[in-house]
Amino acid sequence: MTSPTQAETPTEPQDSLSGVSQTTPVRPVVFLLVLRSIVAISRVPGAIGPILIMPVFFMVAFSGSYSAITKIPGFPTDNIMDWFVPYACLQGAAFSGIGVGYATARDLETGFYDRLRLAPVNRIALILGPVGTSMSRATFPLFTVLPLGLLLDASFPGWRGLLILAAACQLLGISTGLWALGLVYRFQSQRMMGLVQIGIFTALFLSIGQVPLAVMDGWLHSAARINPTTNILRMARQGFLNHEVTWTLTWPGLVAGFTIIGALSIWTYIGFRKLDS
Repeated sequence: MTSPTQAETPTEPQDSLSGVSQTTPVRPVVFLLVLRSIVAISRVPGAIGPILIMPVFFMVAFSGSYSAITKIPGFPTDNIMDWFVPYACLQGAAFSGIGVGYATARDLETGFYDRLRLAPVNRIALILGPVGTSMSRATFPLFTVLPLGLLLDASFPGWRGLLILAAACQLLGISTGLWALGLVYRFQSQRMMGLVQIGIFTALFLSIGQVPLAVMDGWLHSAARINPTTNILRMARQGFLNHEVTWTLTWPGLVAGFTIIGALSIWTYIGFRKLDS
């Protein structure tokens, strides 16, 4: 027979990920965390520098240093800007994960993240919030790097090409955000952000970012061939190089991007769970 105390005590729904009562839906929490990051950018403008300044620098530097590659027989374009503008946009999108990593590491060091973890919300929102921030920052190069590249004589990729470029930026933005979070959850310090940058630069430089796969040889050719970033770059560049978007060049990039996101999501979640140990 049920006691009066048990009968009067309501049963609260449990959060399957955290084991605490879920009183706040995921979506509002994610929205507020992304909004908080945007406000933080307005207070610390230097935080947005790597997303905007570094890609512009690489675009100008590489287009000048590698301009002769357009004379290679069979090179897909005679306009070097068409080769490097999408690459610079993807660099800016990838760098969005650096800012997310710094912000999360700072919250862990100051104890603010612990307060978030004690809040009665689904803990998955604490991962999706920073990832959403990385996605929002990944759009910045489309409004800064791309217009500058068009002014420097890059071809307009068409609306489909622009949409594909935006999708590629989002794939890299999410991937690098998860990469940064996974490291931050394990080291819980801003001092490990160098590892985040090394991972991002390795993925970008050991690909077809600078030169096509056909002109590479040795270990660099092998690394770029198996690097999933290569397929994402092919997908992003097709509007600039072919002036049309084809499923043949699109689906390998989508598969590569979602595979990276899936693997890094598991890795990041495992790191997040280790915060409780």
